[in-house]
Amino acid sequence: MLKVQDIPSDIGHYMAGFTDGEGSFNVSFRPRDDYKFPWKVSLCFNISQRDSVILALCKRHLGCGTMRQRHDGVWYYEVNNLTAIVENVIPFFERFGFLSAKKKRDFSKFKQLAECMRQSKHLTQEGVEEILRIRLDMNDGGKRRYSDAEILSRFQNPQRLYAGPAEPSAG
Repeated sequence: MLKVQDIPSDIGHYMAGFTDGEGSFNVSFRPRDDYKFPWKVSLCFNISQRDSVILALCKRHLGCGTMRQRHDGVWYYEVNNLTAIVENVIPFFERFGFLSAKKKRDFSKFKQLAECMRQSKHLTQEGVEEILRIRLDMNDGGKRRYSDAEILSRFQNPQRLYAGPAEPSAG
């Protein structure tokens, strides 16, 4: 667990300011055809930048996450492990807050989403409906791969609801 009080104030405020401009808090849905539940729901905090130095600073001081480089040279720092989000990312940004109203709003919603997931609400249709309501105006409703209607429609399709992992097909 992150000892947020040990992070130097100047570093913490710098990282929060950088994140205020360049970072994002997201919830994603990935379709699952191999399990009873039709979606894998994941939280992600990320920052992207062409220069990896600042992202490495964030990774070091947050004590979690991964860095990777895209083929176009852009670096990504991301944290998508729920435990790391709850124990490291959220406490950090609670101490070193944001100045912009938009990032404050998105972070507040991100905390609500993390609590929903800690309570395993993402594993029920009702919980997914709650998550969709919370994320409604996160990131200004940004571009989403799956619409709310598409996410909810997979609950109505009984072919999608399996009892467990798919059986291998006979050769």
